[in-house]
Amino acid sequence: MPNTEGYETLLNTDVKFEIDNIAELMRMAVKYGRKIGFEGDFYIEPKPCEPMKHQYDFDAATAIGFLRHYGLDKDFKLNIEANHATLAGHTFEHELRIAAINGMLGSIDANQGDYLLGWDTDKFPSDVYMSAMCMYEILKAGGLTGGINFDAKTRRPSYSYEDLILGFILAMDTYALGLIKADALIKDGRIEEFIKERYSSFNSELGQKIRSGKATLEELCDYACNKRTAEIPMSGRQEYLEMIFNDILFG
Repeated sequence: MPNTEGYETLLNTDVKFEIDNIAELMRMAVKYGRKIGFEGDFYIEPKPCEPMKHQYDFDAATAIGFLRHYGLDKDFKLNIEANHATLAGHTFEHELRIAAINGMLGSIDANQGDYLLGWDTDKFPSDVYMSAMCMYEILKAGGLTGGINFDAKTRRPSYSYEDLILGFILAMDTYALGLIKADALIKDGRIEEFIKERYSSFNSELGQKIRSGKATLEELCDYACNKRTAEIPMSGRQEYLEMIFNDILFG
């Protein structure tokens, strides 16, 4: 989906007509691709702004909803860009998780934005926290159907050929270290074990009934009203989990 797809004001825009036309163009692209023998996935890249005020492909969830609504989800997957995630008010790992759990994670633009700037800065990545979280999501999702593209450029003061080479080295080293740490995080197992324990009540008889769609609201109301003591939800223990993350990265 082109990044120009969106609008500035509803006063001059037929949103449904425009979205229908985008979908039809994408159908044409799929038909042509299959006609000439292309058997792979097509990709669209969510982006919340630039150049339009209201982008039709704001984030992963929006793009997935669009693809499913128009029956394009069998041919298309998402290319998730780190910088676009932060522009949408999300983390990179959030967008990767949303794409992955919907079976729509295709490829990534492994760049980095500037949190103080509200536009697409496309920096070569240097944040190992972000790269480790990114690779953690990709490993848990079973990998990518596409690949990893940096889609980055050097900063304005970095004008030499050497700077460009060092930018790629920086990015590759950052993601290589992120992959190593993500693998260690999974093998450590404490975070996954905590999540399993946090939702363990859904393994009870009532929990299984809820998960299978067989419970009713009235039944849950009766259960809550007849409890002699209130059940205290398990603590989310965010600081403990962040401590584990730091321990894996630096311990």
